[in-house]
This record gives sequence, structure tokens and C-alpha cells, in this order.
Amino acid sequence: MKIKICADSTADLSPELLAKYNVGTMPLHVSLGENDYLDGVTIQPQDIYKFYADTKTLPKSGARSTQEYKEFFEEQFSAGYDAIVHFCISAEMSASFQNADLAAKELKNVYVVDSRQLSTGIGLLVLDACDMVAKGLSAKEIYERELSRCDAAKSSFIVDTLEFLYKGGRCSGLAYLGANLLSIKPCLEVKDGRIGVESKPIGKYRRCVAKYCENIRKKITDPDPTRVFVTHTQMDEGIAEEVIATVKSWGLFDEVLETTAGCTVTTHCGANTIGILYFNDGKHE
Repeated sequence: MKIKICADSTADLSPELLAKYNVGTMPLHVSLGENDYLDGVTIQPQDIYKFYADTKTLPKSGARSTQEYKEFFEEQFSAGYDAIVHFCISAEMSASFQNADLAAKELKNVYVVDSRQLSTGIGLLVLDACDMVAKGLSAKEIYERELSRCDAAKSSFIVDTLEFLYKGGRCSGLAYLGANLLSIKPCLEVKDGRIGVESKPIGKYRRCVAKYCENIRKKITDPDPTRVFVTHTQMDEGIAEEVIATVKSWGLFDEVLETTAGCTVTTHCGANTIGILYFNDGKHE
């Protein structure tokens, strides 16, 4: 059976990784004012920065419709695949899973995973699924395996400013003001399918990033050594490189993958946002 692994664009996998692992991508909608675009296809993160600088207005992201998902899945079958395993951003954050799952119910051999994650937290599951295709597992076995690993994917980011979160209505004006006055650089973590504040380091951003890395290292108790992601938005010079060097120095992972966050993370968090994303459930054969 020929299996296709697919994901929403929110998985934030680089073009190189998408090509290497033959992953199909369903771009989500991104609206700038009255104009609608497709994430990573007709709009890139730099377009969001420019739009915000010009208008002080954030874009809005939107799920694809059930019909659009159905057509996307049918395209994979037309290309010669016999089964599909598709990964969506957490159902707590978007209607993507609901719509994709409804589309799957109208077809056969389509398995839709609610990742309970965002960004390369989804990407971890996607690449693991690709590894399992190479090992000969069935689509159903891959689906069940990835469902069991969703909570083991650890996704977090440290944010330089709450400006985008505030403008997007995701934090109060009081919290935004307080964070600015105290130089708080919040660390956001995905838990139970939702994103929330895990800690609030105070000080200069570079120092807080170093502290974030220290805290992540303490949390890694049983890593899957296969791979780890360092995923970030537009960064000040040298910071991403320092984080990557730090993660490599731990000697825990066979592969350290750097990716640039797409439009969803950019819209929510803005520039100077970086995260370390990994599995904390040991080596899975």
C-alpha cells in the first residue's frame, strides 16, 4: 500500500524537509485586510511584518473548508496513493481538524490526526510518520502510533514582546503594559492542546533566551534522540545560532533541525520568537 503523509502548513516544515520526506502540505488561509492568501504559497512571514508595520493591524488566519480538504485528499489519491495520514494543528486552536475529519469521513483510507500541537510540534509527528512509512507500517498503525505520541511532543517558545499577542486579543492591555514595564519575556508552552504561559523570565532578551534553554534542558528527562527542532521567527543576529549551538552541545539528539516559523506563529508572536521542540518519550522503534 502506497501511503501519503500530509500536514497543514502550520507544521512549519522547511521546503527542504517537505521535499526530502515527500510530505504533502495543505496551506491554511491568511487574510490581510480584505485580501485572502494561502500560508507559505501566496504569503510569507515577511509580508506579515510589512503589513503590520504599514497598518498596525494583524492578519487573520483561517481553516480550509471541508470541501477543500476533500479535494486535497482526492488529489493525493489521483497521484497514485492508496492511503493518507494527515496532521492538523490542535483542534483547540483551529477548525482545521474538524473540517479535515469531516472530509475524511466521506472517503476511504484517510486518517486525520489532531496533533494537539502547533508548529514543529506537529512536524515531529509528521516526520516520525514518514519514518514509519519507510519501515513498512500500515496507515492505520501509523495513525494509532502518532495519536499515542501527541502529548509526548513538547512545544514551547520564548517571545520577545507581547505586542502581537496583545494586538491579536490574546493578552490583556494590563498584562501587555506590565510585561513592557518589567521587561518580561514570556515562555509559551503547548499543554492539553492549548498554548499558555509557562514562565515569565525578566531581563534582556538574549539573557532570557539562555535561561529558557537551561529550563528546557532540565525538562528533557527521556528524549527520543532521533531529532529536535529549533524553530523561530525573524531573529536578531546571532540568537538562533546560539540556541542551535546550545542544543547541539547537550549531545542528546542525532539531528538538530532549524526551521523558520510560518505565518501562524508569526501572526501570534511576532519577531524574536524561538522555540526548542522535541519528543520526551524515549526512543520509539
